Amino acid sequence: MQTAFTKQHTAKTGQTIRRQTSLKKWLLTLLMLVLVLILDYPIFTIFLNAFRSTAEILSTASIIPQHPTLANFSYLNDRTNFWGFFTSSMVVAVIGTITSIICAATAGYALSRYHSLKFVSGYSRGLMLMQMFPLILALIPLFIIFRNTGLVNTYWSVILIYTVLNLPFATWMFEGFFDAIPRELEEAAAIDGCSRFQGLIRIVLPLSGPGTAAVTIFTFLLCYNEYLIANIFLRDPDTMTIPVGIQMFMQQYSTDWGSLMAAACLASIPTIVFFLFVQKYMVRGVVAGAVKG
Repeated sequence: MQTAFTKQHTAKTGQTIRRQTSLKKWLLTLLMLVLVLILDYPIFTIFLNAFRSTAEILSTASIIPQHPTLANFSYLNDRTNFWGFFTSSMVVAVIGTITSIICAATAGYALSRYHSLKFVSGYSRGLMLMQMFPLILALIPLFIIFRNTGLVNTYWSVILIYTVLNLPFATWMFEGFFDAIPRELEEAAAIDGCSRFQGLIRIVLPLSGPGTAAVTIFTFLLCYNEYLIANIFLRDPDTMTIPVGIQMFMQQYSTDWGSLMAAACLASIPTIVFFLFVQKYMVRGVVAGAVKG
C-alpha cells in the first residue's frame, strides 16, 4: 500500500516538475519574442512602409498599410537608377570582400606561424597603429592621388580603401583562428608532399571555416553599407553605390518616403540572404568548439 502511494506521489511530482519546466520555456519564448519584436521594429517599419504611399506614411501613425501598393517599387524600377546603384554596391562589396579575405588570410597565417620573427611582430604593431589612425585625415591626400591616377569615379578607388580598412581586424581574426589549429596537421601534410601554401589552402583554411565566415560577414557589411568614402570618390551616377544613390530621394524641402523605404527594403535583401547562407558555418563552428577536449 505504501509502495503504491509512493509511486503515485513520485508520478505527481514528476508531472509538476514537467509542467513548471514547460511553463518556464513558454515564458522564456514569449520574452524572447517580445525582445525580437522590439529590436526589429525599425526593420518591420521599413518593410511595411515600402508598400505605402508617401501621403499615407505622413498622414497616419500606424505602420500597417491601409491601402497596400507596389507603386514605390514600380517607381524605383521605371524612373530611377536604383538597379545601377545596386549593381555598383554588389561589385564593390564582392570584390572588396574577396580581396580582403585573400590578403587577411595570408597575413594572418604569417602572423600565426612566424610570430617569433622581428619583422612579423613589427608588422603586427603596424596593424594596430593603422587601426588607431582616423581615415578621415587621409581622405584629402587620397582624393588627390586617385584624381591624378584617374581612379576617381571608379570602383577600384573605394575597393582599395575598403581593403585597407578591413585588413587590421580581419588579419587579427584569422590569426586567432589559425593559432587554434594544431601545427602537427601541417607537418603531417608536409610529410605527404604539401608545401606551405598547399597546407594553408587544403588544411588550415577548411578548418577555420567559422573564422572565415565571421570575417566575410564583417568585410561584406562594411563594403556594402559604407557611405562617407563612397560619397567622396563615387560621384558619377553610373558608379554610385546604394548608400550614396538613395540620398537622391531626400530633397531640400521634401522626401519621397515611399520610394526611400522601398529602396531600403530591396537593399537589405542581399545582406539577409548572404547572412542566412553563412550563418550555418558559424553555428557549426560554435557547436564544434563547444565539445572539444
